[in-house]
Amino acid sequence: MSTQIATLAGGCFWCIEAVFDQLKGVESVESGYMGGKTLNPTYEDICTGNTGHAEVIRLTFDDSVVGFRDLLEVFFVIHDPTTLNRQGNDMGTQYRSAIFYHSPEQKADAEAVIRDLGGAKIWNDPIVTEVAPASTFYIAEDYHQEYFARAGDRNPYCSFVVAPKVAKFRKQFIDRLKA
Repeated sequence: MSTQIATLAGGCFWCIEAVFDQLKGVESVESGYMGGKTLNPTYEDICTGNTGHAEVIRLTFDDSVVGFRDLLEVFFVIHDPTTLNRQGNDMGTQYRSAIFYHSPEQKADAEAVIRDLGGAKIWNDPIVTEVAPASTFYIAEDYHQEYFARAGDRNPYCSFVVAPKVAKFRKQFIDRLKA
């Protein structure tokens, strides 16, 4: 077994955390912030859009079960990589699409996947996903961790935004779900 870390930004971290928590080979998922200039940002800081940070998930995965490219395959299915600084109604740089790589191999894989997807013309618009080196990861406040698992249908945002993404993932990747 060999573990690696991946850091991805695809809009609200509640959405992508809820998906990757269910993917076989993913050992842990933490919501947090990366890519900005503010030290020790809070959620309130992030919401201003002035910190430069994106809402991200940092996941630890067993690369003998799920590879980095497999993670990217899921990532590009569950969010819109063609909208700059926006996912649905969530707008601002904190909701941008980004892959923060932890190794030269991850950078090369991210660039290759983006190139291949762009060439396949899956979307009408070009992919605007940022590929940048991982920087300091700031873990989000406790109440953000496993938010969808705890709040679920009791939160309208989760019902209307997170749940459909999770359902889409489960349908498309049924063979990759944790038992």
